[in-house]
Amino acid sequence: MAKVIAIVNQKGGVGKTTTAVNLSASLAVAGRKVLLIDLDPQANATTGLGVDKRSLKGSIYKYISEPDAEIVDILPMMIDNFYLMPSNSELVGAEVELVDVEDRTSRLRRFVDRVRNEYDYIIIDSPPSLGLLTLNAMAASDGILVTLQCEFFALDGLSALMNTFSRVRDGINSDIKLFGIILTMYDVRNNLSRQVVDEVKNHFGELVYNTIIPRNVRLGESPSFGKPIILYDATSKGAQAYIELTKEFLSKMR
Repeated sequence: MAKVIAIVNQKGGVGKTTTAVNLSASLAVAGRKVLLIDLDPQANATTGLGVDKRSLKGSIYKYISEPDAEIVDILPMMIDNFYLMPSNSELVGAEVELVDVEDRTSRLRRFVDRVRNEYDYIIIDSPPSLGLLTLNAMAASDGILVTLQCEFFALDGLSALMNTFSRVRDGINSDIKLFGIILTMYDVRNNLSRQVVDEVKNHFGELVYNTIIPRNVRLGESPSFGKPIILYDATSKGAQAYIELTKEFLSKMR
């Protein structure tokens, strides 16, 4: 049965989708069967893996709006054992449509429960908000990973995310755990980056992953070529960081 992990942060541009895509791909290379669910209406994970979101016949929206629909839209990726449930702009309307639905926070969990026996890991790329889609991601997950950029406002808004996490644990998913915090966009030349790392580690201790994802041009380029970094440039610092992150992730998930 799959371990289900939502990658969350209500801020955009913090390496969330980059981590969701590249952790999923690296896990597949390591021999684990992985499903990546793109739960972001912007569909960056979908397009970053070379899928044309405009030509999709179905997406995760179908299973949010019709939980019992036949599951036919999971796509195999370019790496063995790696699969994608894509997203597109249809998902924009999901939060509005769910407001008056009685089981509005458990629609994704119903989908996940139907497929989790088929995978080792299910990774959910959440939208940059604390709305109903992110609540669905947390409700469906065994735990969350938070991506945190090594920049001045790194901790700004983190308390709101932790409050939401606590409310989900208290009222929706009592078993959810904080699996860790991943520091991203680290610039070795920047004293501020080092200060942020120290501050986050002082606050969260062992919850902070030792592997830090650097700022890396190749990481930024790879989505435009529709490939995870491990296929685009496996020798780059970005690829090596995600390989190390995956090793650390697997050791923590034992």
